[in-house]
Amino acid sequence: MPPSPRPGLAIASLLALLAHLLLLPHTPATAVEVCGIVSCPGSSAADQFLPPPSVQFPFRLDRQRQSHRCGYPGFDLSCTPGGDTLLLIPGSGEFTVKSITYSPTQSITLADPDSCLPRRLLTNFSLAGSVFRPLVPRQFTFLNCSDGTDLSPLASDGVRAMPVPCLSGSSYTVMSVPTKLYDRDSYPCEAMETVTVPLPWQFWVDVEAVISLTWDVPNCGSCRNRGGQCGYKSDNSTEVGCSNAARTGLSRSAKYGVILGVGVPGLLCLIGLASFVFGKNRARDQPVQSDATDVSNLIASRSAAVSMGLDRPTIESYPRTQLGESRRLPKPNDTTCPICLCEYQPKETLRTIPECNHYFHVDCIDGWLRLNATCPLCRYSPEDQS
Repeated sequence: MPPSPRPGLAIASLLALLAHLLLLPHTPATAVEVCGIVSCPGSSAADQFLPPPSVQFPFRLDRQRQSHRCGYPGFDLSCTPGGDTLLLIPGSGEFTVKSITYSPTQSITLADPDSCLPRRLLTNFSLAGSVFRPLVPRQFTFLNCSDGTDLSPLASDGVRAMPVPCLSGSSYTVMSVPTKLYDRDSYPCEAMETVTVPLPWQFWVDVEAVISLTWDVPNCGSCRNRGGQCGYKSDNSTEVGCSNAARTGLSRSAKYGVILGVGVPGLLCLIGLASFVFGKNRARDQPVQSDATDVSNLIASRSAAVSMGLDRPTIESYPRTQLGESRRLPKPNDTTCPICLCEYQPKETLRTIPECNHYFHVDCIDGWLRLNATCPLCRYSPEDQS
């Protein structure tokens, strides 16, 4: 027969655990070197109503404004004589910074200073030598369509081709089309090149005037979500820390209360149980088998799958409208797609949500309805009607 458990040993172990938890050292919040928030003066041109992007760690302005300890390597910015903010990407040149988002997503939105971003993407754009990567990478194919070419297949439903004015000439038109929607053998235009475009939003299907990049190191998003300040831990350290962030765990006094409230009753129960088992084993030659029932085997969990979007037949049942040259709709103010914010063009195909009668590009609203069963504008739900 195996030796009987000793209650004194179990009690001593539990007391040692409680003492260890109570005597844990209190770790103070990390102190980091914090630099102020700065910005360039801002341009007086077309974006005069938009505030200049705020510059804070890991970004920094040039040494005339901020110390090198205020930024992380690879995140240097500068100001143009006109007041714009510039980012230099190694091997790709300088880009105008439109905005910087620090949390919850870390991203920077860029534009071409010469207002022809597609040309930059087709020539020397590369992120290989930088700390950035595309926020939403999508492949686009650029097409060269000579005058007289029938462009109606490129405007058909399912192929979202858009002209690129800054690359087009008097005798030809350059078009951009999502590569996954383009069939090389079915269209008369000559394919120029396929490039990866860092889109600002996953539902965008055009090569816009801006691109958005993100970065992984340093990751200050969680720190700023808690209201903290991100920066180097000390003057001589290269390690990044977080300061003045709100604590997400229990305070030390609350931990003591939990330990005492749970530990003391648990200790008393353990003493009683150990004494009972010890006495039973001494009185009998054979150990008593416990007939306790495993309650966990009687409990079953059920989960219900919830479908958030609409199925394909339902989406296809919504009316379609092909615009004429006048681009007129029943509602005079419906000139722009509320999802991609692009103006409607002649011969484009739109889809209408029943009842609320709101119009959208077919690609935009189809992608939306596959994930959401409500109208993006008024939140009307066809499922509510049924």
